[in-house]
Amino acid sequence: MMEKLRQLDLHFADVEARLGAGETYADPALVARLNKEQRELEPVVRAYRDYCRRQNDLADAAALMSDADMKELAQEEYAAAKADLERLEEEIRILLLPRDPDDDKNVIVEIRAGVGGEEAALFAHSLFRMYSMYADARRWKVEVDSLNETELGGVKEICFTIEGDGAYSRLKFESGVHRVQRVPETESGGRIHTSTATVAVLPEVDEVDFELNPADIEMQVFRSSGAGGQHVNKTSSAVRLIHRPTGTVVECQQERSQFQNRDKAMQLLRSRLYEEKVREQEDAVTNQRRSQVGTGMRNERIRTYNFPQGRLTDHRIGLTLYKLESVMNGDLDEIIDGLTTAEQAEKLKNSQTEKR
Repeated sequence: MMEKLRQLDLHFADVEARLGAGETYADPALVARLNKEQRELEPVVRAYRDYCRRQNDLADAAALMSDADMKELAQEEYAAAKADLERLEEEIRILLLPRDPDDDKNVIVEIRAGVGGEEAALFAHSLFRMYSMYADARRWKVEVDSLNETELGGVKEICFTIEGDGAYSRLKFESGVHRVQRVPETESGGRIHTSTATVAVLPEVDEVDFELNPADIEMQVFRSSGAGGQHVNKTSSAVRLIHRPTGTVVECQQERSQFQNRDKAMQLLRSRLYEEKVREQEDAVTNQRRSQVGTGMRNERIRTYNFPQGRLTDHRIGLTLYKLESVMNGDLDEIIDGLTTAEQAEKLKNSQTEKR
């Protein structure tokens, strides 16, 4: 492991030197690639350099223990350096785990109302608001691609794109069934209802990642509409794409131009088919990933939002928080950090098992 880290350190220094060379900036694509490499390498290289520094501190402290005047201070420094080395070694092992190649990508999020009628649609809208506020706090950009509203302000289904560094790495755990327990606005008797909404998080996929055959795609155009048929366009600018081999259907109607809607729909179709291809490949090789926290199978209940008690429970990791209001206002980091840690622990366990 130490030799691998040494090589990464040398490569990181080379990347920094190339970024510091004026001639590099004549090639924007090269600059973008080097910047990405630098961002990816920096955490592990920083941890490795801290590890080397603390190793030297440990050796210096050991040498000072023979000095009677310095022995007590040296013992304290030795213990502190040893604890830091153990912590850094664990941190480095996690940083060296294989990364999800999609982690740095933007995401396409689809939310659909599930069981519960109008209350499920209102909950779906609440989830969209929650993710929008989380994205805003991280200075990510949110764009709605398609929206089907209800008369009471709920959402039957919504598809939106979130653009930002590491968006997929943070939001990929959100895929699955979200359950809400609360008294609906339409409930006059004060009874608590249970409703659901499904969330799907797809990495945004470029043409170079997944190629589509235009001959396999049927395009239909129609007029955009809002709740109850309001806001109907006078032109047929909304686009529906049908992928004939798989029967996959996507729509986009938020842009004013048919061409813009077509481009957005193509992006969504490409991402859906890419996700399905990756899933098929994984299923063919191993079912291991299905048992990990990050899979978010859509037929599984992953989280419960209990409004009367102000309680949120993520069932995958047994995490319960009593700060539901702040979570619904976009405070998701504690949940996502817990899911990330659980996935890393699972990966470490699997890697150690494979070594044996």
